[in-house]
Amino acid sequence: MAFQKLLSLVFSQLVLTLLFLDLSNSQGLQLGFYRKTCPNAEYIVHDIAYKYISRDPTLAAPLLRMHFHDCFVRGCDGSVLLDSTKKNQAEKAAIPNQTLRGFNVIDAIKFELERRCPGIVSCADILALAARDSVLMIGGPSWSVPTGRRDGRVSISSEALNQLPSPFANINQLKQNFASKGLSVKDLVVLSGGHTIGIGHCFIISNRLYNFTGKGDTDPSLDPLYAAQLKKKCKPGNSNTIVEMDPGSFKTFDEDYYTVVAKRRGLFQSDAALLNDIETSTYVKLQALTNGITFAQDFANSMVKMGHIGVLTGNQGEIRKQCAFVNY
Repeated sequence: MAFQKLLSLVFSQLVLTLLFLDLSNSQGLQLGFYRKTCPNAEYIVHDIAYKYISRDPTLAAPLLRMHFHDCFVRGCDGSVLLDSTKKNQAEKAAIPNQTLRGFNVIDAIKFELERRCPGIVSCADILALAARDSVLMIGGPSWSVPTGRRDGRVSISSEALNQLPSPFANINQLKQNFASKGLSVKDLVVLSGGHTIGIGHCFIISNRLYNFTGKGDTDPSLDPLYAAQLKKKCKPGNSNTIVEMDPGSFKTFDEDYYTVVAKRRGLFQSDAALLNDIETSTYVKLQALTNGITFAQDFANSMVKMGHIGVLTGNQGEIRKQCAFVNY
């Protein structure tokens, strides 16, 4: 009888393990996907990304942002990398993507991978790996990146405009946007922490500083002293000047973003909006008070989750020869 109970327990655990493995691989991604077909793929991505970021650490933020923008439109399929054609305006042409940069890094990685392993490694996987490596290179956490994504053949400007989270969004809009991608409220506040690196443009915050309600006023949710500092940098009508998202440490991935937001100094309205929900505000204040006690691990977990959105695997899509163009 004891042996039968033990056998039953082992069988139950085996079923649960197989069920978990089936769910974890349900989208066709797996760790070490290129182990046999291109053994040095991940090293090549890391090596070339390092060469660029060691010379210009500010590239880390746009590479992370590019992966985010890719996953939120048609899933993580590399569609953000496609150029427009005479017949189609691609995602790159959408206003939120016009300030993206770092495409040259992805192209350099792809060129080397095509030289070493032609037709094997997708642009979507390159982007996912480069985003992870970029964060790690400037002091952030690392995370496991399952690979096996394939590249999409469709990229539409209007979809990017409609689906990417807006810097002007309120908390309800942000929650709905993330929920539509299968991401939780916690994922929203955690991934917003990516604003610990990078810059914003004055034209995005102009109304917030000078005409918030159409009466020549300043957004009352913005700390007045910080608003005064921003006005010195961002004069009315200024469209070219940039502002650090996390003043003083915008080149280092750390938890300071939450301290900034807690002080009502978040640059975008979407940053300030995190204080208008009990779950997101609690997380912001916890990380601010504890020097980001859980942020690094939380960010790693949410990035893994985001990297699974709408992926193409198996026979879906294609492996592009050049990331900016579909194969013909």
